[in-house]
Amino acid sequence: MSTKLANPAPLGLMGFGMTTILLNIHNAGFFPLDSMILAMGIFYGGLGQVIVGIMCYNRGDTFGTTAFTSYGLFWLTLVGLIVMPKMGLPASPEHFMGWYLGLWGIFTGFMFIGSRCYPVAKQVVFGSLTILFALLALRDFTGSELIGTIAGFEGIFCGASAIYFAMAQVLNAEYGREVLPVGKPAFVKEEVKVELKEVAA
Repeated sequence: MSTKLANPAPLGLMGFGMTTILLNIHNAGFFPLDSMILAMGIFYGGLGQVIVGIMCYNRGDTFGTTAFTSYGLFWLTLVGLIVMPKMGLPASPEHFMGWYLGLWGIFTGFMFIGSRCYPVAKQVVFGSLTILFALLALRDFTGSELIGTIAGFEGIFCGASAIYFAMAQVLNAEYGREVLPVGKPAFVKEEVKVELKEVAA
């Protein structure tokens, strides 16, 4: 007997989206960094996404495993970078956070290319996240508060797009029809084409 597995992606997207919005409300200058944001980064955005990544692995989802596990660990490392210096460990040198965020931006850029095989809503999440990392890296390289504020508002949009895609998957699955549109992928996976040819034969 085959066991039907639940789709873990909405859970991971919600953890990512809600934590991203909270952090970028801070980046936009509305609230200071506090324990609420750090707690979300550890548990929902961090551990939650790592768990989702493991669940995606069990489903044979390479993209989901790579994305959710990586971004879950991103949140955990980010919290570590904020908390560890307060525990007496050396803080990162000036501009080094720019390299950290820049590397995450490069990784996300490649993930955006991969997302082109998925619905448009997913492409928006990864595309806006790539821009967010680029803006945050530029902020840390230049020290510009204006760029940081712009990044904050862009990050709020990015987090909101993740929440939308999560809820679209949940509602569309529950109602068995498209309640919230997600858009068609730009490219069809090659293995899908092969399967379609085999069916046609």
